[in-house]
Amino acid sequence: MPQGKPEVVPEDGLTTRQRRNRPIFAVHTGPMKGKSTAAFGMALRAWNQGWSIGVFQFVKSAKWRVGEESAFKALGELHESTGQGGPVEWHKMGEGWSWSRKAGSEEDHAANAREGWAEIKRRLAEERHDFYVLDEFTYPLKWGWIEVADVVEAIRNRTGRQHVVVTGRDAPPELVEAADLVVEMTKVKHPMDAGQKGQRGIEW
Repeated sequence: MPQGKPEVVPEDGLTTRQRRNRPIFAVHTGPMKGKSTAAFGMALRAWNQGWSIGVFQFVKSAKWRVGEESAFKALGELHESTGQGGPVEWHKMGEGWSWSRKAGSEEDHAANAREGWAEIKRRLAEERHDFYVLDEFTYPLKWGWIEVADVVEAIRNRTGRQHVVVTGRDAPPELVEAADLVVEMTKVKHPMDAGQKGQRGIEW
């Protein structure tokens, strides 16, 4: 789409404004890094528009304070003190309802993951946030902990203008089919190929 303009305008009865303001469901998948990074970049733009941001991480360690988490929490505090941007909520494993790989069986983890998804569904129904990042959400779908059909139905039928971005490898075909925007991160080169481990400021 050169200069951000579509090559074909569909005859769908919508005005340009209506079409432009439709909520987006995006999926960032593929084997290469950058899926979450791209999602958080979109979330930054959303925050700058004054939108409410909800981040829900399903795999990241509760002890691992990623750079984006620190930055978004600071942006949330900035909004609370000055009104700039939008409110931010960040939930991850080990905090509240999110699942974690702590003591317990796989059944426990699966139940917690389903509880987490149930909370997201409630928020979608309430139109709680304007922009959702469901980070690494493809994994509990892949493991069969959460029904893909339920996720697709809830996202497709969401009301209002709620944008949703799902990240993670091996996105189910049904999720890809339902999405408006799908990105697959593929590897051309990676420092780990040369034996280099992740480093501060790049991976976290």
